[in-house]
Amino acid sequence: MSRIFITGSTDGLGLAAARTLIREGHEVVLHARSRERAAAISETAAALGLVIGDLASAAETRSIAEQLNAIGRMDAIIHNAGIYLEHSRGETPEGHAKTLAVNTLAPYLLTAWITRPHRLIYLTSGMHRSGSGALDDIDWKKRPWSASQAYSESKLYIATLAAAIARHWPDVLSNSVDPGWVPTKMGGAGAPDDLEMGHLTQTWLATSEDEVAKVSGGYWYHRQQREAAAEVGDVGFQDALAERLAGLTGVRLFANSR
Repeated sequence: MSRIFITGSTDGLGLAAARTLIREGHEVVLHARSRERAAAISETAAALGLVIGDLASAAETRSIAEQLNAIGRMDAIIHNAGIYLEHSRGETPEGHAKTLAVNTLAPYLLTAWITRPHRLIYLTSGMHRSGSGALDDIDWKKRPWSASQAYSESKLYIATLAAAIARHWPDVLSNSVDPGWVPTKMGGAGAPDDLEMGHLTQTWLATSEDEVAKVSGGYWYHRQQREAAAEVGDVGFQDALAERLAGLTGVRLFANSR
């Protein structure tokens, strides 16, 4: 039995993963953006715990980490929460673009603040291949807003972060997962991919004792390793991104990323 925390677990892939893990006998800590969102699901009764906070806010992200640490150390964390096509850049309480804040900065901060687990899984997207390797304006303060490009870049960054963690933290199994274009609220009812396979890869990576699953630094799609964009495995890009994220958040994840 494993203890797993899943961000964004009140609907979509996060809720599907939580239901699967609870059914398999694991202890699951759920996350909801608000108490209203938490009240909409019945799984809280079967869960080990529930933490609440908006990942668009660094202060609330800190609170999420503190709530989770009070429950105890997790065996695995699935960084599932994300947002897709935002109509505008938006602005978080800290002044960041909302897509970057939720999809990249929040999992980065949670990774820094939560007691280190044995396994980390980060949800990315096949769209990460359209992300730009330029890091000078990752917060969209200079460029005209492009919702699709901002999403693609945020998913490139999170896949790269997973690979960087695998390199810097050899005691942790860190992987990224492309769940496919699945019919969730985010993906839309017409999405063609397999919803079940969309969440079973991350639950498998979080709990399986299969040697195939006990690897680090992989980019996965439907329980198969795939080749990610070149930037993901580029050590120079990994370290440059880590420095950029440290500068934006004031939190350094790696003691020495150079």
